[in-house]
Amino acid sequence: MALTNFKILPGIDKQDTSVGADRRWVDSDLVRFRYGLPEKVGGWSSLLQDTIVGVSRKLHSFVDLEGNRYTSIGTDKFLLIYFEGQIFDITPVQAALASATIATTNGSPICSITKAGHGLTAGQIILLASVTLPSSTGYVNADFDDKLFQVTSITSASVFTITQSSNATGTVSTGGSMSIIPYEPVGPAQQTYGYGFGVGQYGGTVSGALTTTLNGALAANTAGNNGSSTEITLAATTGFPASGTVAIGNELITYTGISSPRLTGISRGASGTSTAIHSNGAVVSNAIDFNGWGVAVDAATVVLEPGLWSLDNFGDVLVATIANGKTFTWDSSIAARLTTRASTGTSGYSTSNNPTASRATLISPTTRHLIHLGTEVTLGNPATQDDMFIRFSDQENIDDYVATAINSAGSQRLQDGSKIMGALLAKETILVWTDNSLYTMKFIGSPFTFGFEQVGTNCGLVGKNAAIEIDGVAFWMSSNGFFMFDGTVKTLPCSVEDYVFDDFNTTKGQQVSAGLNNLFTEIIWYYPSNNSDFNDRYVTVNYGSTQQAPNGTWYTGTNTNSIRTAWVDTLIYPKPYATSYDSSATGSFPVIIGESGLGQSTLYEHEVGTDQINPDGSTTTLNAFVQSYDFALNQNSPELFLALRRFVPDFKTLTGSAQVYLTIKNYPADSLVSTPSSPYTIYSTTDKIDTRARGRYGNLKIENINQGDNWRFGTLQIDIQPDGRR
Repeated sequence: MALTNFKILPGIDKQDTSVGADRRWVDSDLVRFRYGLPEKVGGWSSLLQDTIVGVSRKLHSFVDLEGNRYTSIGTDKFLLIYFEGQIFDITPVQAALASATIATTNGSPICSITKAGHGLTAGQIILLASVTLPSSTGYVNADFDDKLFQVTSITSASVFTITQSSNATGTVSTGGSMSIIPYEPVGPAQQTYGYGFGVGQYGGTVSGALTTTLNGALAANTAGNNGSSTEITLAATTGFPASGTVAIGNELITYTGISSPRLTGISRGASGTSTAIHSNGAVVSNAIDFNGWGVAVDAATVVLEPGLWSLDNFGDVLVATIANGKTFTWDSSIAARLTTRASTGTSGYSTSNNPTASRATLISPTTRHLIHLGTEVTLGNPATQDDMFIRFSDQENIDDYVATAINSAGSQRLQDGSKIMGALLAKETILVWTDNSLYTMKFIGSPFTFGFEQVGTNCGLVGKNAAIEIDGVAFWMSSNGFFMFDGTVKTLPCSVEDYVFDDFNTTKGQQVSAGLNNLFTEIIWYYPSNNSDFNDRYVTVNYGSTQQAPNGTWYTGTNTNSIRTAWVDTLIYPKPYATSYDSSATGSFPVIIGESGLGQSTLYEHEVGTDQINPDGSTTTLNAFVQSYDFALNQNSPELFLALRRFVPDFKTLTGSAQVYLTIKNYPADSLVSTPSSPYTIYSTTDKIDTRARGRYGNLKIENINQGDNWRFGTLQIDIQPDGRR
């Protein structure tokens, strides 16, 4: 009998059953569709031998007037610059704190630093300088001098602790001298929920100044440590109230009594938080619950957003804003740029008169305004921050925000929504999203400078980095669907929509990261699933495949090696750059003494080779697969059994090998299958595979398992003949 061709249409369909997804693929990973055919995606290679401390949330590439190319990297701890194969720390710092002293305990790595009114917070990064130590500590000055530490705990307004990499060999009550240079704090590694509106303070449950450490690890259940189900043991309980709530990471634990050094009558995962694993020595903070305007609140109602950055450039100058914080600049044109930190006082590009609390910023490159979104009503007063308020600078002067008759500075408050989520440039307009709506912001000149128009509702942005603009058309992810704007807001039909949004952790929407890969006309959204604290899935739409699918071709993936937290396209570099994140490790740059478990990000160049090249030079195989719908072997009479005799591989390209699974079953839901001796290993020289199987339905899966494998599949060709009804 002649060969029968089964042409499978491009894209993944998860909205239908495996049979109803007629002539479609139903599952994939590390696969894209190009020219209508599935193929393994390109590989990626680490750009650095170092990994980066913390989770990278934003990448921005730009080129200066001399042609030098830079990529700025914003993490939850640092602001970094990638330049010519190296990485540099340009994180802004606060005013130095002089004349601090140190105390040590023999056999312990915990060091207490005394500085009246230090104003630091647990987890903040500090740089120590001009260190002179008492010799009896067992340490030398070089163990601390010009080294980075993380604040381990806050003992009081005058005392905090840090952790060395080795134990002290002597006990010193106080002595020595040093200066403390605090890094500007960015924010937590992940998005969490708080608990109501506080009286005089917005933010719900917050950690008080009093901290200690956990003495004994906690498992992710309701029990305490050291074998107890009703108590937890701390390093000390001095100063803690007789009953109350403590915070360990993102978990809240209530207690009803104290039997020093234990908290008794505990209840794990309080106020809607989740129980979690906490290691011995984890920081324990006194937690203060603020009730909402006199009403007790015991459920999560307030989003505590992760540490985010807005990164843009004003010519040679990088403009960097910490979400809900200050704006800094970094001048790439000066000779000492790579050893100079971003600051509010950059010569010629000061931001000292900028708002001090803004959700986000961006530059209007055509009108030369710096725009602050969700910012202060009263300049310089962060207590007046309004999440729906917009301020823009005078033209060509990014440090002038006071509107006058002779400048173009001004402000505007949006109405529909509770907070501004993000903004993008789109040709002659700026698109501004709230959590509910989309606005356009267009330059109209004097006296109003910018005009605002609401163009969509019930289409809010799920996270600051969840939108992409392409040639004036915007695509974005909302909390319950995908949208586009090409002059009007449109719902973007998606063949994997239920799969994505039925298992999407909307409480961590600010961690969603969208990336544009214009080499393959792809938009990729990386997002966290319901049971994940960090991005662990992606969904892609190929917006250039309109001939096969008018609304684009969709595909998905879960391979941990492919998940990204930030992405930048090929505008400056020939290939896309992106960062991955591993929460279980600590990066190697910048070096933080005595700390582990801060997470590490890796900077990759994409579309390089066929596999993953790691920072240490080793290779990780990228195992890609695509699986078809259950197709009736007899398209005209599906009730008939057919006998399969052979199939002919049809690969457009095949390097190395591919594994082909051809499964034959009697019914779509049948667990009993007639299976040829698959998988078959296919090489470029394989002309046919002889086999023997009998059934009504077939299913095709293609994957690779070896390094260097690369493939693009064409059409399934099989030799089948009728074999009766029974």
